[in-house]
Amino acid sequence: MIKIHTGQAPKPLAREAFHERFMASFYDPAFMAENAAISRIEAIAWQAYQEGRKAPITAKAGEGFADPTYDMSVQWRETSDRLKRAQDEWARPETKSRVLLVCGSPRNDGTCPGENSKTWRMTEMARQVLESEGIEADLLDLSLVTSTYDLHIHPCKGCVSTAMPLCHWPCSCYPNHAERQTGDWMAEIYERWVAAHGVILLTPVHWYQATSPLKLMIDRLVCADGGNPDPTTTHGKKAAEAKEIEMKGWDYPKHLAGRTYGVVVHGDVAGIEGVRRALCDWLDWMGFIDAGQKARLDRFIGYYEPYATSHDVFDADKNVQEEVLNVARAVARAVKDLRAGRLTPPDAGLKPPRPK
Repeated sequence: MIKIHTGQAPKPLAREAFHERFMASFYDPAFMAENAAISRIEAIAWQAYQEGRKAPITAKAGEGFADPTYDMSVQWRETSDRLKRAQDEWARPETKSRVLLVCGSPRNDGTCPGENSKTWRMTEMARQVLESEGIEADLLDLSLVTSTYDLHIHPCKGCVSTAMPLCHWPCSCYPNHAERQTGDWMAEIYERWVAAHGVILLTPVHWYQATSPLKLMIDRLVCADGGNPDPTTTHGKKAAEAKEIEMKGWDYPKHLAGRTYGVVVHGDVAGIEGVRRALCDWLDWMGFIDAGQKARLDRFIGYYEPYATSHDVFDADKNVQEEVLNVARAVARAVKDLRAGRLTPPDAGLKPPRPK
């Protein structure tokens, strides 16, 4: 038996501390008229927290799972079923080609910045190219996490580092109703990745790295690369069972392999090459196929110029605009070739001697 190291997690909140956390959502004086009702709801939430009711509604897993008697989260099962349907639809030759456009900037004009992002404008340019090529463009605007009520991409909890089979596909860490970790957007985002034949990531550089919402999404997609599609094998989050499974041999299934990709990274001072390389390396690792050199773009826009005029600089830079369009054109071609069987990586079929 491999030792499970524990002792880092703090003790559960005391009742008074829980009260302070719970009431923080009701700071607006307008809620004072409903203090009695809020107190009753708080009592229910406190009980759920004490009992650890992560998934308060469950049903027996049934046929097709290692342990049909396991009490499975109804919400997880619904997400899993949607992913399976999306994968089946993706594989059908008659399904219309789809490219997922990921706008990685957290900036939009509906929140504190008061202005939309250059990344959004690039994404719209790419969308128009794809649609002109007869490809369905699914625009995933990650800035919605900064401007939409109670919409979140909760952080990855690192289950993989305990044992790969503990990381479920799709992620079963959320929602956690006992901890009030709800409103998680990833259930929908997983389905949109599965349904795509190609993906284009577009992002600015924030402090030499990808943006916060983009990185949150990337981390939560770890379950797509080696994740366990059957949580009954680990009976939820049973670390010892997951370690035992991994030590017997794990095949690290690549649930999103076989799609093509492009990347657009822009910045104004530094970091564009590092971010572009990191994103491409990640997608390569996931089993995606790059759409060629012109589909991997990193450019400075307004190098060391004021932020206030960055949109004007972008308007004037016709070359970078054309390069963004070329990324979309390259991915459109790659999707068509991929679905026609003309695009395969040279190393297809080679098995890694040490998969992970």
